[in-house]
Amino acid sequence: MKSGHDFEQGTLVDNITHFARALRISGLHIGTGQTVKAIKAVETAGLQNRDDFFSTLQCCFVNRPDQMVVFAQTFKLFWRDPRYHDQMMSLMLPSIRGTHEKGNPEAGMKRAGQSLMGESHNPINYPEGDQETAEELEVVSTGTTSYQDRFNSMDFEQMSTSETKEAKRIIAEIELPVKQLISRRYKPNPKGRVSDWKSTMKMAARNGGDIFQLGYRKPTIRHPNIVALCDISGSMSTYSRMLLHFLHSVTNCRKNQWSRVHSFTFGTKLTNITRNLAIKDIDQALESAGREVSDWEGGTRIGECLKVFNYKWSRRVMGQGALVLLMTDGLESGDITQLGQEMKRLKLSARRLIWVNPLLRWDNFTPKARGISTMLPWVDCFKSAHNINSLVGLSKVLHNSYDDGDKTRLMQTLH
Repeated sequence: MKSGHDFEQGTLVDNITHFARALRISGLHIGTGQTVKAIKAVETAGLQNRDDFFSTLQCCFVNRPDQMVVFAQTFKLFWRDPRYHDQMMSLMLPSIRGTHEKGNPEAGMKRAGQSLMGESHNPINYPEGDQETAEELEVVSTGTTSYQDRFNSMDFEQMSTSETKEAKRIIAEIELPVKQLISRRYKPNPKGRVSDWKSTMKMAARNGGDIFQLGYRKPTIRHPNIVALCDISGSMSTYSRMLLHFLHSVTNCRKNQWSRVHSFTFGTKLTNITRNLAIKDIDQALESAGREVSDWEGGTRIGECLKVFNYKWSRRVMGQGALVLLMTDGLESGDITQLGQEMKRLKLSARRLIWVNPLLRWDNFTPKARGISTMLPWVDCFKSAHNINSLVGLSKVLHNSYDDGDKTRLMQTLH
């Protein structure tokens, strides 16, 4: 870059603008001011090499550490020229490649590829005659409310790739508000109804021992913990991935106000993924959890995994009236007697035990499986989790302690 005139006449300004738009689609909060700042920074720093160009744009567009992975993947895909891989002086439109490279995709790769492919229908700065005339489509948007209702009630297992993507977006916005608990501890409060003699004597000491005013106190309000145990066995493959998206949303949503969300996965062994799901970026969180968990889509040994949880983790995470979300189909392949014992122990440790089972989506479902019939008596609520509506309904269950879902109806079929 020799002069400002060459910079303005080239295509690099347009490419940086489209690169900023791709980052915005990928989830980064980027405004016009940052785009202008990036263009001026590149003009000042020049294009000596690819690393300097990467660092210059990163300083302008990245504000938090969790954005660095998505930025790096988007940069890798966007600024790849098929003829001059590392020659940024060409100022040509980069080709959209790299989405089908060998090996497992890194965190942010899928989001970056989708954001760029979304813009591929509108290329920029190609010579005239090379662009194909886009076919105009007329979309009739009628009956959208009915479609949304059908979509929210659609089974996760029946969704296509695009529908699954939309479902994950909706799940990320689901709130699971917490019901506050009244503690047995008290704190001074002028509007309280219980006499506080300690604060009364303190006020009297300031007035030479004369009591002119009585002190009062009221119970403190606290927020409980929520403990989620998610089955990732082969029979739960489709639903467990959606449930993990739901747990990530619950963990990172500021409006939920849970004291803390503890998340575990189990199949043939128990794995704590609480720290993994605490990562703000969903791609990084699931990739981190995937490296931690080694029994994806394997067998189901619910009793053994619950025993590990009860003896190793229960005292750490179940204090102060924690609520437990048990997400499994109940198809146990291990010892049924052990399963009953560990379910009883888990029930005694939890303030409320809610069983979320996708098999409940069937109208004629009956607890004939030995694992299900063994677990059912020890839960407080039995609900389904096979579509978006069922996940939204969990908030009502948490607020209504008398709602046992379908437990009462199914218990009658056991006798």
